Amino acid sequence: MKPFAYVNPANEKEAVAALSKEHEKSMPIGGGQDLLARMKDYVTEPDRVVNVKNLDATVTHVSGGLRIGSAMKMVDVAEHAEIGRMYPAVAAAALEVGTPQIRNQGTVGGNVNQRPRCWYFRNEEFICYKKGGNRCFTPECENQFHAIFGDGPSYIVHPSSLAVPFVAYDATFRLLSPRGERMVKAADYFTMPTKENVKRENVLEPDELLTHVILPAPGALKSGHYEVRYKTSHDWPIAFATVLLSMNGSSVQGARIVMGAVAPVPWRAQAAEQALTGKTVTPETAAAAAEAALKGAEPLSRNAYKVQVAKTAVERAILQAAGLPVA
Repeated sequence: MKPFAYVNPANEKEAVAALSKEHEKSMPIGGGQDLLARMKDYVTEPDRVVNVKNLDATVTHVSGGLRIGSAMKMVDVAEHAEIGRMYPAVAAAALEVGTPQIRNQGTVGGNVNQRPRCWYFRNEEFICYKKGGNRCFTPECENQFHAIFGDGPSYIVHPSSLAVPFVAYDATFRLLSPRGERMVKAADYFTMPTKENVKRENVLEPDELLTHVILPAPGALKSGHYEVRYKTSHDWPIAFATVLLSMNGSSVQGARIVMGAVAPVPWRAQAAEQALTGKTVTPETAAAAAEAALKGAEPLSRNAYKVQVAKTAVERAILQAAGLPVA
């Protein structure tokens, strides 16, 4: 690992000031599972590492919703009574992250901002688009776990578990820099790869910090969150989905369906939402909505199986949200 300076600020103001100095060479560190792994593999080589574990790690009530500090540990999100009651899909997603050791170390900000888990990006010998190269190795190489939506030029899947329910619940992210704070909707925070923007996954500037996630008042939403992975121990999901339903009696008045691990960003399935609206949730209508959610998927040479896996995740999340048995 390349030698680096370590800065331990006491609060967010000091953290932003430390990051703003030669910000191209500085990186924030929370739990460290992502950044330290990249540093050990010489994928990321900062001159300065700024500890952000002293940022806000509390949950407070705001305007009928909750404000979650970015330094809050994943285990605390999973076990927090108010988060679990008001936003059960967020608590469920946090509980699915990694292992108990990882959940006791990882933070909300770290989970949202972690870099892609693509093995070509993580291998120092492959200089892909994400690292300033001129190609993505995925289409012609090993692509079993890569994107089935998005059409490149980079075929990573977004690695964050919390990002999917945050988008579904219409969360807002508070970002802080030397220029002050700005509020960005979760749906606008994550960015698709383009030729001009391929090295980034979000709108966060190098001298900015994600300090809080603000969740609006949930209303009378019913939620489901379903993940599919090869094994139940520590493993990355192949596909998962968060489903939120607003009901008018037995009929769906409105739906929000967001998929994870299928695209470079949390993927909103608006066709599936429309397929459910005005319908009673049954196994048949849930299956039809799941079919609509995957319309337009374009799998690569070795990941066509993910289409059916994602359909299953969406279908079961819908049934779960409606309180129906999940096979």
